[in-house]
This record gives sequence, structure tokens and C-alpha cells, in this order.
Amino acid sequence: MTEDLKERTADEEWLLAEGFDLGALDSKPAQPIVVDAGQIDNVDPTAYDRITIGWSGGKDSLALLLLMLEMGVKPERIELHHNLVDGREGSTLMDWPVTESYCEAIAKAFGVQITFSWREGGLERELLRNGDATGPVFIPDGEGHRKIGGDGPPGIRLKFPQLSADLGVRWCSSAGKIDVFSRYLNNHPKFTEGRTLVLTGERAEESSARAKYKVFEPHRCDLRQGRKVKRHIDIWRAVHAWSEQQVWDIIKRWRVTPHVSYLLGWSRASCRQCIFSGKDEWATIRQIAPAEFNTIASYEQRFKVTIHRKETVVQRADQGVPFPVDPYWVEVANSRTFNHPVFMDPWVLPPGAFRHGCGPT
Repeated sequence: MTEDLKERTADEEWLLAEGFDLGALDSKPAQPIVVDAGQIDNVDPTAYDRITIGWSGGKDSLALLLLMLEMGVKPERIELHHNLVDGREGSTLMDWPVTESYCEAIAKAFGVQITFSWREGGLERELLRNGDATGPVFIPDGEGHRKIGGDGPPGIRLKFPQLSADLGVRWCSSAGKIDVFSRYLNNHPKFTEGRTLVLTGERAEESSARAKYKVFEPHRCDLRQGRKVKRHIDIWRAVHAWSEQQVWDIIKRWRVTPHVSYLLGWSRASCRQCIFSGKDEWATIRQIAPAEFNTIASYEQRFKVTIHRKETVVQRADQGVPFPVDPYWVEVANSRTFNHPVFMDPWVLPPGAFRHGCGPT
């Protein structure tokens, strides 16, 4: 058994024990069709009934959208799906306030559909679990959303996700993203009709672990051989072989304004208060989002467990140097409405490009 398979199996066992639904774990999907990195000619996205892009709003998912358009996929067949990590119940603990509006602005500009899902209460509710079940998930349903789950076993968190490849302790990815997206794919009836191609933006250049990912295979929620319910869902990591230069090149070609995080100096558009933030990121967060920074610092004191294990966020920020941020972009980042033009002319490479990133490996 490979180390990758061992890690995935351990992750899935933990997620199942927590009451998560990772989809099709008891099915027997077809053998993966492996496409070598870079050989995109072997995959024809126009042959699918729908393209669903795992849409963070970051540069790699933006590159996926632009690539699909360049490959001739009609906009009406493309869906951007974004997981709201803070939920919609009022928490502001983790994400950039402007992200949801930015994602909507991109979708509107390109004439593609955008949908959202989230776990009730977001990551903050999960963080504060103390004898409660993991919160239910809201997935798109008609003009609104439908609640799924929330009846799992009681549990205790009272600890931030930890810096680890193990999803059992880095639970922000599993609880806030993986499971939420899987619930959507497993429970919306449209995915039982026709063929779906899911796109995600992992790139081999990012880490040795991501370099091992298959470029093309049946999605974990695929159920094409199901007896009662059938779902034909493939996943294509279409920019897996791309360099960061290639990612920025396609964004420049379309003159798209990147997520404001890059314009402030961040190398990634994940959560603003991402657990993988470096010292300079924490110093900048303390400067531009003091309320959220102080809340995280107070939670560390309350839980007596820090994110970094050895240092508090205050200690990390004290050792860092804030990015030289433009006040205009700080205002945009802290807004709930993205009012800046979607297209830039002239297009300018953002300060965060090619900067050493902080993120899961």
C-alpha cells in the first residue's frame, strides 16, 4: 500500500467517524483514467454536460475558468462553486470579507453560474464545539439552499486546526471544504443527470505531495456503477503541470483583476487568517484586521493551544514585518462589496505574485 493511500484511508476513517459524507466510499467506480501532466488534449471538457469548478477565487481556480473558455466551453455550461468557510450566520473569523462578492463579480463578468455552500456557523462554530455535533451543511436548492446533516456524534474541538497534512488535525480543510463540497455533489439531483467534470486547481509545483496527484480520474463522489443512484463525475486537475508563470500569463491575457489578497502581497487567496500564515502575514493581519486578529489571539489563550504549536499569533506577528499595503486595497479587502472593475487596463502583476507562499503541503 502506498503512503498516499495510507494517508487518504486514515483521513476518510476519521471523517466518517465524525459523521462526514465524503461520497461514494462504498461504491466501485471505474478504474482511474490517468492523464500525464500537461497532456490536456486527452481530455475534452466540451464532451461533458456541465463543468463545475472548485472556485476559491484564487489565481489557480481563475486560471481554470479562463482555460475552459479558451478551450471552447460555453459559459452557460460552467459553474463556479465556492465554499463559504465562515458560513452565513455572522462569523468573520477566518475569511476575507470581500471574497464572496469578488467571486460573484467574476461570475457575472464572464456570464457563468456561481453557487455557494457552507457549514452552519462556519469554521468558528466547529472550533467552539463543546459536546455538540458538527454543524449541518447548506447546499444550493432551487433559488435557495437546503440543510443537510447536523445529526452526527457529539464532540469537542476547542482547538484551532493544526499545521499538518493529516486532515484529522487540520480539520479546517475537511470540515469547511472537502465535506461541504462532497455533500453538494452527493445530494443535488442534477449530478445524477448526464456527465459532470469537476475542476480543481492543485499544481505539482506547489508541493511534493501535490505533484503525486492524479491529473484525471473519477471523482470520489462518482457513482457511475451505482445500482439505485448513478452519478458520473470525473475530476480534472487541468493546471496540474502549469508553472506559476503560466497561471499569471493566462490571467494577464484576459486582463482580469486578481483577488485582492495578491494585491496586498499575499501569495495565496485562501482564508485571510489562514493557519499556514507566516510571520509577515500575521503582522499584516494585525494591522489591517485587528478585531479578527485579537479574537484569534484570545481563543489561543482560552484553549491553551496555539495554531503554530510553539508560538502564539502575537509572537508570530511580533517577529514579522507587515507588507507595504495600499490603503485602497485594504478598504476593498475589508468590504463586503467588490466595486472595483473586474478587468485591468493596463494589467499589472500583483505584489503577491511569485512570493514564497504559506499553505498546506
